[in-house]
Amino acid sequence: MGFQKTLAKVATFKGIGLHTGKEVNLSVYPAPTNSGYLLKRKDVVDSVMVPMLANKVMATSMATTVGGEGFTVSTVEHCLSAACALELDNLIFEVDGPEFPIMDGSASVFFEGFDSSGILQQSAPKNYIVVKDKIFFEEGDKSAAIEPYMGFKVTAEIDFEHSSIGHQTMSLEMSPSTFKREISLARTFGFFKDAEALKARGLALGGSLDNAIILDDSGIMNPGGLRMEQEFVRHKILDAVGDLATLGRPIRGHLILKKAGHDLMNKLVKTLDEKSSSWTEQNLVY
Repeated sequence: MGFQKTLAKVATFKGIGLHTGKEVNLSVYPAPTNSGYLLKRKDVVDSVMVPMLANKVMATSMATTVGGEGFTVSTVEHCLSAACALELDNLIFEVDGPEFPIMDGSASVFFEGFDSSGILQQSAPKNYIVVKDKIFFEEGDKSAAIEPYMGFKVTAEIDFEHSSIGHQTMSLEMSPSTFKREISLARTFGFFKDAEALKARGLALGGSLDNAIILDDSGIMNPGGLRMEQEFVRHKILDAVGDLATLGRPIRGHLILKKAGHDLMNKLVKTLDEKSSSWTEQNLVY
């Protein structure tokens, strides 16, 4: 906590897009104080930078998609999750395609890339959103809530009929070290039976055993199995941290999720942003 942070130097990432299957290059640059997270499409003529905020989220099906005038960029949540976990405040994300590279399906490559680029403390204090009153959002058997808490904690619960997943729950006090150890390596996952339908919709064209956990009727198809126990709920926490980054400021509160995905997270963040009476903004410098 304390002062705002950015990168000491540019971090670069090269890989394929999970949904397009095409090669994409992402460069993340340091940014001045109070810039927040800014996004630019390098391959779109005359595109301008847009803030990566909840009101710029254009779609939440299968991934979080952020956009501006004349362009969108999908699958931003893993990279944002790593940036948020490292408590980076001001960054410019410049990409030459319609989505961020999926890398290995987790946030670990982004986390390590940012960490190795160095973190620079800036002169301006951080502006924290400190939750005063609980905000709750529910749709059917899914829910997302944020409660008062002097720290940043995430509790997530998932429940899948597949025998390799089942019911999983986890609660973690977030810090850079906790994220690196407990969350960053958790990969996105999907079901083999859904692959053809997704590809027919132009989605998951780059998905493979190299960048996702794939499950068929008998179990996990990846030769090495899981990287850690309850990797599925860990990845849901990873996604949620990335989606919460679209609030635009670090938060002090307890995020509680039940079967919640990108759509519910976006609605929660927008509601939180709009209900300014439920939180206070504080500069915590010490």
